[in-house]
Parts: sequence; C-alpha cells; structure tokens
Amino acid sequence: MLKPLLTLTGGLIATLAVTAAQAKPLSQEDLSVAEVLRDRALESSDAYSIVESLTVEVGPRRAGTEGDRRAVAWAQEKMKKLGFDRVYTEQIDVQRWHRGHAHAEVTAPFPQPLVVTSLGYSAPTPEGGLTAEIVEFSDVEALIEAPAKKVKGKIAFINKRMERARTGEGYGPAVQGRSRGMRAAAEKGAAALLLRSVGTDSDRFAHTGMMSIDGVENPVPALALSAPDANLLEAMLERGKPVEVKLDVHNERLADGPSFNVIGEITGREKPEEAMIIGAHLDSWDEGTGALDDGAGVAIVMETARLIAELPQRPRRTLRVILYGAEEIGLVGARQYVDAHRGELDNIIAVSESDFGAGKIWRFDTRLPENKFDIADQMMQLLAPLGIERGNNQSSGGPDSSVFVAQGVPAFGLYQDGTDYFDYHHTPNDTLDKVDPDNLKQNVAAWVVMSFLAAEMKEDLGRVPTEN
Repeated sequence: MLKPLLTLTGGLIATLAVTAAQAKPLSQEDLSVAEVLRDRALESSDAYSIVESLTVEVGPRRAGTEGDRRAVAWAQEKMKKLGFDRVYTEQIDVQRWHRGHAHAEVTAPFPQPLVVTSLGYSAPTPEGGLTAEIVEFSDVEALIEAPAKKVKGKIAFINKRMERARTGEGYGPAVQGRSRGMRAAAEKGAAALLLRSVGTDSDRFAHTGMMSIDGVENPVPALALSAPDANLLEAMLERGKPVEVKLDVHNERLADGPSFNVIGEITGREKPEEAMIIGAHLDSWDEGTGALDDGAGVAIVMETARLIAELPQRPRRTLRVILYGAEEIGLVGARQYVDAHRGELDNIIAVSESDFGAGKIWRFDTRLPENKFDIADQMMQLLAPLGIERGNNQSSGGPDSSVFVAQGVPAFGLYQDGTDYFDYHHTPNDTLDKVDPDNLKQNVAAWVVMSFLAAEMKEDLGRVPTEN
C-alpha cells in the first residue's frame, strides 16, 4: 500500500493513492511473493525430473490399460513426495480397446509398403485382410457430400494437409477428418478409411488419435498414413490408374473398465472450500512415451504446486491439481468430474490446463468478466519479463478445462509455442528428448505466478456468461 505523501497538497494526493492501491485485487506483498516463486522456478530442474520419471518409469499410458494403472499409482506416490496436503483418486468409466497389428501395402499398379497406424478404437479387417481400390477426397466434407455409389466397397482416402502455426490453429480443420471420417465412410458403405496423418511433419511416422465411434452401426477399419505415404498415394493417383491397397488390421474392442482422475491439493488457509484448479491429463497414446502429450503438462502443474507448498504459509484458497484420466478418448475424466461435482462448481474460482507440449509460453489469455481484467493486468507485470504477451479474453483454459468453462467457470490460458508440436503429436516420436529443460523452467515460472496469485487474491472472479 502506498504511504501518504506529507506535502502541502499531499492530503488529497495521498488519499487518491491509498484508494487506488486498495482498489487493486492483488497487494504488492502478493506480487512480491509471486516474483520470488517465479525466480525460484527459473532455477529449478525439478519439473524435468518429473517428466523424466513419468516417461521412464511408466511410459505409454492409454486409458484403461496396464500402463494407465501404473501411471495412476505413480502420480499418487509422486504427489505425496512433493508435499501435497491431500492426495486422492476418483474413479471414471472408460471404453477399452486393444491395438493389434496394422499393415498396409499398395498391391497395384505400383506395389510397395505403406507406413500406417490404427486410429483409436478402429475396427479390425476380416480374417486375411481386405483389398480394395482407394478413392480420394480433399477433406471430410467432400466425403460426406459424395454419393454412396462412389464410395461403396472402396477405401476412402482423406488427403487433407494440416497447416503449421505457432498457435496450432491448423489442427481444428485437419482433425475433422480423423474425428468424423470413419463415421462418414461407414455410412456410405466404404470398406475402410485411410487418412493423411493429422500432423505437420514430413517424417515417416503415422499419427494416431481418437475417432467418433458412438452409434456407428457398422464401423470399418480406419488407419492414419504417414505424410510421405499420403504423398505417395497422391502421386500414384495422379497417373490416372486405379490404385489398390491391401489392409490387414488386428484390433479388438474390450469391455468397459475403470480409470481414475488423480487429484492433489494444497489446502487453503482461509477459504479451503474454494479452489483454483490447474490440470493436465495423465493418459497418453500408446506409441510414444507421452512426453509432450501430456507428460510435460503433468510435470508443469505438479512442480507449480510443489513450489507453492514450500511457502511459509498456504495460499488463501486451495490449489487443486487434477491429472485427468482418459482425455485422449474424449475428455472423459473432465466430463465425469464436472458431472460428479456440479453442486460445487461455484466454489471453483478458475481453471487452467497445460496440454500443448513443452514449448516456451508466449501468450496469456483469459476468460474473465470484464470488470476483472485488472487481475490479469497485475499478473502480466510478472509474466511480461518471461517474454509473454497479453492475448485475448476467449480462452478455454485447455481441452479438459473447457468442460468447466461451458458451465461459466472463469479460465486462464498460458499458451506455448506450438510451431513443432504437431510434428510429434500422437506418434512414436513423442519422447523425452523433445522436451527442452529450459523451456520447461519458463513454463513453470509462468504457471506459478498465475496459480499463486489466483489462489491468493482476496476477491473472487465471479462467473462468465456461457453461450447457452
């Protein structure tokens, strides 16, 4: 708080200065503590140690698998060692699936193998595989609009390229083929679906990922092609001859089973019933070790909580870290958490999630009522020295956080540079060597500023009107 100015005209000036200081939602003391936390984070390698532990000691952890079970046990043990006041799990129900062998090859007119991977929850081929002519579509909309006679009995090939961007904005248009393509192919009687991988790389790795499968009466095999192999098929088709491909896929749907959200709390000293939620998702796809997606996010939020737990006193509100289960197959953990806690949503002051790899954070977005922007402005005083700029007020807070935002919960978004994120996303190449330790330190520094100040501020953030 500013001290009164003892001058001849100081009375009025002092009054205005004190009033202005009191009007700020965060005190100078709060900002000073956050600055110390930020600087500690920049000196600590503990976040990297956490993601190294997860990828080495657990590895792939697709929802409902043995790797997922190990990850849940790992997370509980790690949170306890890091000094969380309370650690617990909440069970969720997940659809389960076994990935088997997937093979593809061009049989005519220019025989050669293709690099593919099954999309999540893909159906198998008949025993012995299937061979059919491919028919190309520029995107999923073209497939949806095509007459069924053009598709029936053939392999639909969606050849949509993803555009590279720091924001990752090319993902939305491209991923429509993965999420909706199999359904459209099945409805038109296709034998199978081939999809140019949803990624920005030119490596011969195929990118897996989830599809829309609920309610599809006759699901067909669905495979992603590496970008070079999609280019190969494209070049073959340009020669004007029919291209036939053989697929041999062995996958299996399993009975539904349990997974878990893993939750750790730093209990608030004054308002323990109110919580700032920060999160990441614990599950990963099964072909890499899930270092970027989302091991880095797990490490960032766990290390953020550890640093805050080391303060002489707890923040005013509870800091709740949720490691969501089954994000990759449809935000399952977040959806079931919100359903189970609808009566408590008013006690959640805000949400945020780290789920975009380990690139350096460059932008700070929010979703706040307009009369609360001054909180973000004060946070920016400490974020700007990290190379972070102020963004917009349209943040979802991250994929899992978006489920809370849909209910009017405010959100903060710390956005990483995703220029190369989709080179590795959902591939065998998502491994620890892609995580830059210095970038991870900068991430934690930003997260600890935002998380501490949100949990410590005296007032709350209200609610944000939803589109509904």
